[in-house]
Amino acid sequence: MHVLFVAPAFPNNQMTFVQALHSVGARVTGIGEVPQHALPRDLKSCLYGYEQVRSVVHEPSLFDAVRRVQKREWVDRLEATVEAHVLAAAKVREACSIPGTSVRTTFLCRDKPAMKEALRQGGVACAASIGTSSADEVRAFASQVGYPVIIKPRDAAGASGTFRADNAVELEQAMQAAGVAQGFSVAVEEFIEGHEGFYDTLCIDGQVAHEFASHYFPNVLEAMRERWISPQIVTTNRLDEPSYREVALMARKVNKLLGIGTTATHMEWFFGPKGLKFSEIGCRPPGVGAWDLYCAAHEMDLYRDWANTIVHGKVKQHRSRKYAAGMIALRPECDGVITGYEGVEKMRHQLKDLLIDDYFPAPGTRTQPVGAGYMANAWVRLRHENYDTLRELLSRIGEQVKVRARPV
Repeated sequence: MHVLFVAPAFPNNQMTFVQALHSVGARVTGIGEVPQHALPRDLKSCLYGYEQVRSVVHEPSLFDAVRRVQKREWVDRLEATVEAHVLAAAKVREACSIPGTSVRTTFLCRDKPAMKEALRQGGVACAASIGTSSADEVRAFASQVGYPVIIKPRDAAGASGTFRADNAVELEQAMQAAGVAQGFSVAVEEFIEGHEGFYDTLCIDGQVAHEFASHYFPNVLEAMRERWISPQIVTTNRLDEPSYREVALMARKVNKLLGIGTTATHMEWFFGPKGLKFSEIGCRPPGVGAWDLYCAAHEMDLYRDWANTIVHGKVKQHRSRKYAAGMIALRPECDGVITGYEGVEKMRHQLKDLLIDDYFPAPGTRTQPVGAGYMANAWVRLRHENYDTLRELLSRIGEQVKVRARPV
């Protein structure tokens, strides 16, 4: 099978998908922005061919690259695993008559208001929402549903560009920051109180082949705003318990309504006083290294089974569910330059049998802002057979390991 893969060199973990495709027998042609001579050696060894484009989200450039390859030989699949790339890939895929996730499905997985409207019509419980570029419509929506409300880009991923408004003054500030006055269309949503988590699947022709449930501690919006928080992401090994049945059924219903075929999905949800509520979904793997946690927790290579679904139409591995696995993000005490760490060696010695991996940028490294994400600065990943014990250990790391920095 000949697979075209979008952006094989960036972000860094993209190479893992290429290596997985190569390992199950695919011929992989990469389409990327990096010159071929600058590709890492390990990546080059897994590529059958390569096409450079000025931008992987510039549809004419991507289309021309695909057509160049098709003139030379048959293409079976065109795959993209980054949120920002999936819609351009879907449009080119359809234009070039290549099987895969449709433009309709991809659009609904990108455009938050359209996504929620389609799911509400199908009976999925969602927060009230609208999509608009009108400040008056935003104000009217807030007046109707009450505060707090959330304003974010229609195609946002995670908490990127997301604002919470607790009153009319903050609403005006959020609209200004989101560019409503400049004519930008935004998603405006009712704020849902409750715990936030995500449910990820790997599907074959719409049927769930692998599934995983994970939790945020605390919720993402809070975690991405407060420096003092060392946020955690934890995937459970208790998926067979009845408490997960409702979210598993929701995931299947959402996948069906949106036309999910053979692809990975990443579905976020809330559970609180109003019950289980759908948040959003992407037709691609999750970010923040979640699949690495799944691999460690279930003693499997999920990347390889993702490749198996594309190349062979089936999965070949069993999920052990032996471990829960989690990561904790460790923030520098201030923005500036990292000067050192406290508690790292003690942590590594005490938890060496449970440690998946960790990352501590070298002293002298510029810090990244809190909003840059869970893996922007230092982080630690662990696994343990007991979910509750894992949570306690991650919290202990957050209390005892310190990232020292100085302003510049």
